[in-house]
Amino acid sequence: MTPTEKFTKGLGTFAKDVAHGFFEITHNGFALLGLAVMFAVITLTARPEIRQAGENGLKGWLQGRQQAETGLPADELAIDRATALNPQDLPKQQAKVAFWLSKKYNVAPEPLSALVAEAYESGQRNKLDPTLILAVMAVESGFNPFAQSSVGAQGLMQVMTNVHSDKYENFGGKLAAFDPLTNLRVGAKVLQECVARAGSIEGGLKLYVGAGNMEEDGGYGAKVLAEYARLRQVAAGRQVPMFAPLAIPASSPARVQGGAQDVASAYSY
Repeated sequence: MTPTEKFTKGLGTFAKDVAHGFFEITHNGFALLGLAVMFAVITLTARPEIRQAGENGLKGWLQGRQQAETGLPADELAIDRATALNPQDLPKQQAKVAFWLSKKYNVAPEPLSALVAEAYESGQRNKLDPTLILAVMAVESGFNPFAQSSVGAQGLMQVMTNVHSDKYENFGGKLAAFDPLTNLRVGAKVLQECVARAGSIEGGLKLYVGAGNMEEDGGYGAKVLAEYARLRQVAAGRQVPMFAPLAIPASSPARVQGGAQDVASAYSY
């Protein structure tokens, strides 16, 4: 064998040895990595507090990165606190009401959709027409959840918080008056009590606005009934001008007279 052949053979043997050694190292490395992963999984399964700590650390790091990039604090629970709903997720009737109110009162349709959906649920619970609840809300606050009157009426439905503080106890206290859905629920309950006590919608509205002992209510009832009539037509699928005056027919449920049971049965939805 010539020197050249010996050199070539030796170089080939060296290359094989290097390749074999690299394979062994890589193989052993992957084996060690696999064992490490396996032990990590076992540890995290057996020790959930370690897993939770790791998840919290990773979440904190991701939120820190987001805040550094956007300049805004991260809060993944914000979406859960938002009073908003996609109008497309509403039943057709409710969606029509939400879009009509949104356009008239210059309020985004998403939060209004959440209020409309809640009005329909509260109306069913309290045996009230949901469009009556929405009409009261429109006249009282124009859908401003932070509105406050000079006499202390607060929130969407302008409930007298100090007078009805007991109704807010299940919601955490008086400050819940500024939570839109809570204020709506409490306001709907107060309205139902007023209508039942008066025996008619007009009388109930007079009590609701605090004019029960007065001859006139300053036109409050007429405003609510006019908006109520519009909303009923919108819910029925009709094209309704936003500010057109509408007469309340004598046969309308808004003219129901009689006992509280008759009023309640007129609003069974």
